[in-house]
Amino acid sequence: MIHSLFLINSSGDIFLEKHWKSVVSRSVCDYFFEAQERATEAENVPPVIPTPHHYLLNVYRHKIFFVAVIQTEVPPLFVIEFLHRVVDTFQDYFGVCSEVVIKDNVVVVYEVLEEMLDNGFPLATESNILKELIKPPTILRTVVNTITGSTNVGDQLPTGQLSVVPWRRTGVKYTNNEAYFDVIEEIDAIIDKSGSTITAEIQGVIDACVKLTGMPDLTLSFMNPRLLDDVSFHPCVRFKRWESERILSFIPPDGNFRLLSYHVSAQNLVAIPVYVKQNISFRDSSSLGRFEITVGPKQTMGKTVEGVMVTSQMPKGVLNMSLTPSQGMHTFDPVTKLLSWDVGKINPQKLPNLKGTMSLQAGTSKPDENPTINLQFKIQQLAISGLKVNRLDMYGEKYKPFKGIKYMTKAGKFQVRT
Repeated sequence: MIHSLFLINSSGDIFLEKHWKSVVSRSVCDYFFEAQERATEAENVPPVIPTPHHYLLNVYRHKIFFVAVIQTEVPPLFVIEFLHRVVDTFQDYFGVCSEVVIKDNVVVVYEVLEEMLDNGFPLATESNILKELIKPPTILRTVVNTITGSTNVGDQLPTGQLSVVPWRRTGVKYTNNEAYFDVIEEIDAIIDKSGSTITAEIQGVIDACVKLTGMPDLTLSFMNPRLLDDVSFHPCVRFKRWESERILSFIPPDGNFRLLSYHVSAQNLVAIPVYVKQNISFRDSSSLGRFEITVGPKQTMGKTVEGVMVTSQMPKGVLNMSLTPSQGMHTFDPVTKLLSWDVGKINPQKLPNLKGTMSLQAGTSKPDENPTINLQFKIQQLAISGLKVNRLDMYGEKYKPFKGIKYMTKAGKFQVRT
């Protein structure tokens, strides 16, 4: 299974390593560095890199590469899912997952990794159970440990570890009983020059924060469950019930967890919430070019599009840009040729517009292709796929919990060609 784990920062330094079965030399990462050099961006490094004696599987999150080393054939998604679990656990323990935080809490990091894998096989990957095994660091606990020489390792086995519901500890008590669910959808799309959709798909997740006393049994039903395609569940979900009735039935873990992730890829089901009107032109003889873009909302059910950010990588021949935005701030870096426009909220009555001229290098021919425009945006209280939660019921406990559902749509890789 997994022999070793290396954590590599964006400048290529291995700042942490952990070995389970046998010590694998750091030199194995040279193959990873070669692949990193060939990839133009960090996100483009291949997730699986074969070497003569090992396979290197990696994920890139929070500007850190988590590289696992394996020696035998293993399902790659199994290892990649485990690496994502490691990142989520660090985030849960320390609030953020960054090189500085990992170095500051290096003892806890090693203790957690020791519990997550046993002889290279995943053992305890649920956050609730890990927190009982290894207590999360606090300032007081750190001071006491420094003075007394004790560690964050718990005194007894987690109560849930031995039960049929290993993701939930027993004897949970809260004065306020509440269950919140966030339906978050990320839309990836490529729009061509005329505004028609080339590809569009939605990656969605339902994140939950459940703080309920005792051992509650929840059911969550949707208005239109048939929309959900390619669904991946938390282990707590009863799959048979979903298959037969399309209802989520589960005993929830205590605290924050991801209930399910899903994928909507049918083109006709993916509504595009924004449009971009653009006029970018270069002339052969002139050293000036025209640039104008307007961003507007469509199919947003009357909800506001906010946090809009437009970026575009201009051709090398562009020396400078003289632009005037109708709202927000814009910057153009003459070295990297990156144009950024922080639009903010879109007001449908007065659409944001950025226009002006581009100064081109004299004597060069006009660029072969126009730049692509990348968009970032957020729409609160809207799931763009049309997914709606119908009701949430609780069984097995007498009290009435407070329940809340929140929807959000945001841009993933949203690209407009010009």
